[in-house]
Amino acid sequence: MQQLIGIMGQEWIWIILVIVILIFGAKKLPELARSIGRSSGEFKKGKQQSEKEALEAANKSKDREKLEKVAESLDIEAEEIEGLTDDELKAKINESMDPDAKTDSKSK
Repeated sequence: MQQLIGIMGQEWIWIILVIVILIFGAKKLPELARSIGRSSGEFKKGKQQSEKEALEAANKSKDREKLEKVAESLDIEAEEIEGLTDDELKAKINESMDPDAKTDSKSK
């Protein structure tokens, strides 16, 4: 940014500032600056939120992949896995690891 200012020179900055004042008026400048600040803040907030959601989605897909690998190693068919939520898949894995747990929990 400093290189750009050095290339343009202070005269150009003053000229641009005068043009902005003429276009928007001196009374509108604080309002304009405020709205630019708010919009940049909203943009940053939205960017952070989308990055957070993308990271959470990536972590969830990694967890899902691990669950599916465990299910495959326990010879659970892919058709059975498809359409199950993570919690349902965990229950199915627990069930196949300890088939007596299902019958014990129902009998209690």
